[in-house]
Amino acid sequence: MRIRPISPELLVDELTGRLVDAAATAEPARLRVAVDGAPAAGPDELAAALVDPLRARGRPVLHVRATDFLRPASLRFELGRTNPDAYYESWVDEAGLRREVLDPAGPGGAGKLLPSLWDADADRASRARYVDLPPGGVVLVSGALLLGGGLPFDVTVHLALSPAALRRRTEAAGLWTLPALDRYAEEVVPASFADVVVRADDPRHPALVEPGGDA
Repeated sequence: MRIRPISPELLVDELTGRLVDAAATAEPARLRVAVDGAPAAGPDELAAALVDPLRARGRPVLHVRATDFLRPASLRFELGRTNPDAYYESWVDEAGLRREVLDPAGPGGAGKLLPSLWDADADRASRARYVDLPPGGVVLVSGALLLGGGLPFDVTVHLALSPAALRRRTEAAGLWTLPALDRYAEEVVPASFADVVVRADDPRHPALVEPGGDA
């Protein structure tokens, strides 16, 4: 593989071009994109940065955060509020994400997507309204632990952090999640199959991992 350093701005520009091209081949369906990474890698921020450039290229866009599809607190915290195994296995309502976002955006779907399902702070349904995403549109789903579980994405982007960077950049309140994120890296190995892999140890100096060459 080859590691190609790139500026944050050029990363957004290059990803936008790739997604526009992929959306063109996906028509008349919609393009379902995972922006996957530990919270410290900033998957939500990268997905948000892609919204306006994609719209400027003529693509309707909806950004959905996995943290808006968490399961109720009674289920998430059944084994305690800081249980890494529960975080890894059952925090995200994958069935709800598939039902309300990915299947409606997929082939034959009606294109009526729910941008959020659960308000984790209030611990109740978010009461969001459905959004129409036209054919040729792009839905960006961002968050941690999105890959390897069979969710139907058309393009996958993984933000990779070295173990040292993950520990350095994770906020104190999230340190308890590190065993789950380590387990994900070891069991799923998302960097081995994601369509786009970005090394994100330093947010100011990302790098694209590409086939061929030397690392």
